[in-house]
Amino acid sequence: MSGAVRILPGVAQGPVLALSEGISFWGGVDPSTARIIDAHHPAYGADMTGKIVMMPTSRGSCSGSGVILEMLLNGNGPAALIFSEAEDVATLGALIGGQMFGKTLPVLRFGPDSFARCRGSTDLSIEQDVITGDGFELPISELPAPDPQLSDTDLAALNGDHGPAAAIAMRIIQRIARLQGAERLTDISHGHIDGCILANQANLIFAEKMDQLGARVRVPTTINAISVDRRNWQEQGVPPLFGDQASRLADAYVRMGCKPSFTCAPYLLDDRPALAQDIAWAESNAVIYANSVLGARTPKHPDYLDLCIAVTGRAPLAGVYTEDARRPASVLIFDPPADADESIWPLIGYVAGQKSPDRVPLLCGLERLNPSRDDLKALCAAFGTTSAAPMLHVAGVTPEAELPIHADARHLHVANTDLARAWGDLNRGEEQIDLIGIGSPHSSAAECRRLLDLLGGRETSVPIIITAGRQIIAELEEDGTLAALTNAGVQVFPDLCWCSITEPLLPVDARTLMTNSGKFAHYGPGLFKRALRFGSLGDCASAAIHGTASLRPPAWLAPENA
Repeated sequence: MSGAVRILPGVAQGPVLALSEGISFWGGVDPSTARIIDAHHPAYGADMTGKIVMMPTSRGSCSGSGVILEMLLNGNGPAALIFSEAEDVATLGALIGGQMFGKTLPVLRFGPDSFARCRGSTDLSIEQDVITGDGFELPISELPAPDPQLSDTDLAALNGDHGPAAAIAMRIIQRIARLQGAERLTDISHGHIDGCILANQANLIFAEKMDQLGARVRVPTTINAISVDRRNWQEQGVPPLFGDQASRLADAYVRMGCKPSFTCAPYLLDDRPALAQDIAWAESNAVIYANSVLGARTPKHPDYLDLCIAVTGRAPLAGVYTEDARRPASVLIFDPPADADESIWPLIGYVAGQKSPDRVPLLCGLERLNPSRDDLKALCAAFGTTSAAPMLHVAGVTPEAELPIHADARHLHVANTDLARAWGDLNRGEEQIDLIGIGSPHSSAAECRRLLDLLGGRETSVPIIITAGRQIIAELEEDGTLAALTNAGVQVFPDLCWCSITEPLLPVDARTLMTNSGKFAHYGPGLFKRALRFGSLGDCASAAIHGTASLRPPAWLAPENA
């Protein structure tokens, strides 16, 4: 590709902010300041306001589209976005800004040579047909792909026969389908909504506007974790304005016909999708688990596009809806220590994402570890923090691991020193632990029961908070586990998640948190301005009892093993 391809229209001028690696806009950028808050990113602290922001592609959370829209509504967004690879999440936020709120954000895609040339410039000017840098000009061409073929039902929705919300939704789907090169749309059987966390005002504005326009989902659709315990926030000291807005956001999606599941782990529900079903899920960990472990099919749909698809029941037939895109494009070979505990799985996922940031990987050498469903949950969640890929395969474990490997697939050996390095990256707190956080993604019933067993009736000196879905909590209540955890001093909160928990449920004086989640350990420092420690569930139980966590890595990651 020479020059640039226009993904979304607009003109802009400004200084260049060139990022060496992609970023998750959610958890990585503060929409109120436009500064990069991901403590693990090389550009930590950089300000995106008014900049021509360049990066290979985004990664991480589907909620990044909401961050882009919030920055546009705040007036502190970037001047333009330039990618060298396909990108949907930030692009969707910019598309919504233009379609629904009149806020233009140009988005371009460059080939490698042009991208390298422009990232070396101090300033760039984007005009209608040309982009100008330090001593050069590059032409801007239109996206070559045609609009997708639409069915009669699609055309009826586009023409407004199904109401204004469905018309908006179909326009957005049509545009995204063209960007993705989809020739037609596909029917989907399930939806999962991610933009229901009050991470910004944009989420509330979008949801209430779509509700007012009459949006109603056409397929069974679950709702992600929200920002409050929906039934109890008033008694928990949550500020009234925040609690009211968070509830309004959840209620808008319920009015649109979504199931009030309020969980970021919809794959733990009874009505989870089956092998080879086309679905439309958002929330990165849920998407990766659905594709990888369940064998269902869903791209990592950005926030807002998830609702558009649920309202129409139609999605662009592109990406991992097709078998070719699901084939491994990289092979990662592990030789894990035989005595590793379950904390190896978030580390494997974290490193796999770093080694395969934009390709579906096949992970080899892990069969003998015999991962549980919770191990795979932790693996997928951590992978989603460091990779833009919507799925992975584990040889001998996941259902599509035998798919033919792409001929140009990269083969890499992953050393145990890589896992040790990841452990160090995720452990930046002090020895003294103030709070234990379990449930990112939401805890399973088995995980809660195991924590209870690990505590063994001993008195805890550090509080533990578990977040879990309503269905799981009901199961724990029925078998007595919930009462036993409560008696042990463990708090179990429904509806919200560690990605959305706020003060005062997150104690103000808790400075160092510990978790068994690679995802939370990665995002926590930027989201909460707290230090995070990472370890196994057993390490978390020990820290709750003794008040401390060793600063040394586990024995199985010692130099002689690594």
